[in-house]
Amino acid sequence: MLMFVASLLIQTSFALKPAEVSFVSPKDGATVTSPVKVKMAVVGKKLRPAGEDADENTSGHHHIIIDGSSMPEGAIIPTDETHLHFGKAQTEVEVKLSPGKHMLTLQFADGAHRSYGPALSKTITVQVK
Repeated sequence: MLMFVASLLIQTSFALKPAEVSFVSPKDGATVTSPVKVKMAVVGKKLRPAGEDADENTSGHHHIIIDGSSMPEGAIIPTDETHLHFGKAQTEVEVKLSPGKHMLTLQFADGAHRSYGPALSKTITVQVK
């Protein structure tokens, strides 16, 4: 019985771990050259192309917001030069940035480009030579 309870507690702790996104590279504070090679990751959500089952809330795709912060939960991520969409479920990309300091925010969103909010975002700063 004790083994069963311990097993159940371990399984529950894994199930309760919140989803998160991260920049595999570059690292926060890195000095880089343009185009910047960016690698993105997500844990706890399934990576899926935009448009596939848009109302399903356990999957989505990445967006990078250049020099901006995370989007509110449910907000549609705009398409413009500072909001980059990776609707084919890409995890690697090259981003052209001008020299200087830039903030990159990785934002995860559902198949209809609705943001999962600050909880599924990560912001780093890079210095472009």
